[in-house]
Amino acid sequence: MSAGAFAQETTLSTVQVEATADNPLKAETTSQGKFTAPLIDTPKTVNVIPQEVIQQTGSTTLVDALRLSPGITFGSGEGGNPTGDRPFIRGNDAQGSIYVDGVRDIAAGSREMFNIESVEVIKGADSAYGGRGGAGGSINMTTKTAKKENFFNADLSVGNADYKRGTVDLNRVINDTTAIRLNAMAHDAEIPGRDGPKNKRWGIAPTVTFGLGTPDQLTLSYQHISSDNIPDGGIPYYYNKAVLNQTSDVTLRPTNGGNRNNWYGLKARDKYKEDSDQVSATYIHKFSDTNQLRNTLRWSGSTQDYIWTQPDDSQGNTANGQVWRRFNSRYSKTFTLQNATELTGKTETGSLKHSYAVGLELSTERSKLDSYSMVDANGKAIANTNQCPSGSPYMCTSLAAPNGNDPWTGSMVRNNLWTNYKTDTASVYAFDTVTLAPQWILNGGLRFDHYSTSVINTGGTEYSRNDNLLNYQLGLVYKVQPNGSIYANVGSSSTPANNGLGQGADATLDPTSGRTPIKNADLLKPEKTRSIELGTKWDLLDKRLGVTAAIFRNETTNARIIDPTGNTASMVGKKTVDGLELGLTGRVTKEIDVFAGYTYMDSTQNNIGTVTSGALAGKPVAGTGLAFPNTPKHSLSLWANYRPDNKLSIGLGAFAQSEAVGGYGYTNDGHLITRAIPGYVRFDAMVSYKFTPNLALQVNIQNLTNKDYYASTYTTHYATPGYGRAVIATLQARF
Repeated sequence: MSAGAFAQETTLSTVQVEATADNPLKAETTSQGKFTAPLIDTPKTVNVIPQEVIQQTGSTTLVDALRLSPGITFGSGEGGNPTGDRPFIRGNDAQGSIYVDGVRDIAAGSREMFNIESVEVIKGADSAYGGRGGAGGSINMTTKTAKKENFFNADLSVGNADYKRGTVDLNRVINDTTAIRLNAMAHDAEIPGRDGPKNKRWGIAPTVTFGLGTPDQLTLSYQHISSDNIPDGGIPYYYNKAVLNQTSDVTLRPTNGGNRNNWYGLKARDKYKEDSDQVSATYIHKFSDTNQLRNTLRWSGSTQDYIWTQPDDSQGNTANGQVWRRFNSRYSKTFTLQNATELTGKTETGSLKHSYAVGLELSTERSKLDSYSMVDANGKAIANTNQCPSGSPYMCTSLAAPNGNDPWTGSMVRNNLWTNYKTDTASVYAFDTVTLAPQWILNGGLRFDHYSTSVINTGGTEYSRNDNLLNYQLGLVYKVQPNGSIYANVGSSSTPANNGLGQGADATLDPTSGRTPIKNADLLKPEKTRSIELGTKWDLLDKRLGVTAAIFRNETTNARIIDPTGNTASMVGKKTVDGLELGLTGRVTKEIDVFAGYTYMDSTQNNIGTVTSGALAGKPVAGTGLAFPNTPKHSLSLWANYRPDNKLSIGLGAFAQSEAVGGYGYTNDGHLITRAIPGYVRFDAMVSYKFTPNLALQVNIQNLTNKDYYASTYTTHYATPGYGRAVIATLQARF
């Protein structure tokens, strides 16, 4: 998805979200040229999280920032499905639908905010905008680029849990048309409320822009981020095999043995390393104030290398007060080369006014995956029995009193059994916002992708598939007043096999892979999703405050369903999410800003298969007719900031969601077993004081009440706990 700098009112010289200086929370447009109208006239839900809110809330990662967008939940990973950023939007996994400046960022990993200007969340099926995937929506991160002004910003932070962080943002004008910018970051901190896990990373991002203020502008940028963490493998679900004899429905919850600090990893074994690089060149030629051509060329490379303990509950060890330290591992390399060319502008045909974007995108993506095996001191493989007690004492630990410093004499060795993935895509698209009359606006978009993908498995056999994906976006806007509109929208998405290039929980292309190999995997067509949305948007209080409301339906009618008897799959499943989203963004009074949203989602999965063996043969698969995993009915995000004068600022946040399901199963007699994390409400607070125009102190308290809650869950084994209370003081210098 190319990152056009076109906006409805003006052409922006850099990739940024247009917002007025006196109202930095309320964005008027997005950074993407495909959005050919201001947000108030865009018939779709788009949440723009601006730099001001990111800074006020102390958000340092993409996961931190996305909690500000209601309806986004997070899934956990293992080895095959990698750990890292795994957001769910309107019930659909968006791990492969994350973009940087409009260009797909497919590599798995945890993303940083030190070089990010804003985060844009597009909701509803949106393959017309970004290509494959995007069944529930997508996420675009806009980076910081050089500006035509001199400034120097530096932040130095310290806090509990040995928190240390420093960032630098330096911009210098070289001459009338050239500027450079440098962003750098170093971060080192333990995880509050957890005994053992630690996050350590650093990054650097220089950029230079030539031709500022001229018709021809060239921006060259580079970003490198390196992480070296001790990972948090999470908390096991409490599972007793006797639950299979239950004669009523039962819900299983995570158990930490009575102490939220308990961590079940092994410091001598566990590791989590990531290295990522992005090199970009963006050229813009302006034909006029409203018409321009933009071309972005990007190369990116990423390595993910981890071994971490999953507290496996599958054998009922927790019921006996023990935890099996099962390890998950991954070693992956991902490389992409992408070019996006886009023409944006305005024109008139008779009485009709057009605001358009047309583009061509070409990309080649490659990844290869390997894993580790565990051997003892004699080089003999250690069996992964999942049962305590075991022959290897360090593989089991106490549920109530684990010791992450337990001695470990084994070794981890790379298997050197690579699975290779590759995908080549050629795409063309066109978008147009047509003003039919002063009160009627038509918004349409069409995209065609030729998608060619293949997998070479560990045995050297190659499987491939070519698909042509055609997706659309169509919306009609009625302007009730110049500051208010109502709209209707319909859009589509296509999710083909190998959508995530081995970087997520996407459908495999290899008929021999997975725990239940699917013999016809390479024959399956893309899943199709359609979204329908009816909504209204208003700019109130002299356009200082934006109010939005929308009802929506996301529907997949050909979801892949596995038949374990014949090890084949058919595309007959149906997944539906009906919901409501409300938003409130901007300045309520001169002293109070607000950034808030609420989402209600009623999800249902049907035709997802039948049990094929045993006493329950013929019974619908567990979860039929019930909610999707990772799709809570209610979610709320609220951030309010109060400025009694030009020196003091006080912020308060509330983030809440209802119960989220990890997965379903059956008892022996067919009663439902549900693994789920309970709902929660978390509060944050902030106070900032400017001592001088150049120096300020900001104190953030995240998880103010030290709430014990779970931030995400995996299908069967475990849930990831949320952070405990964090108190972070940041000295801010602005020159």
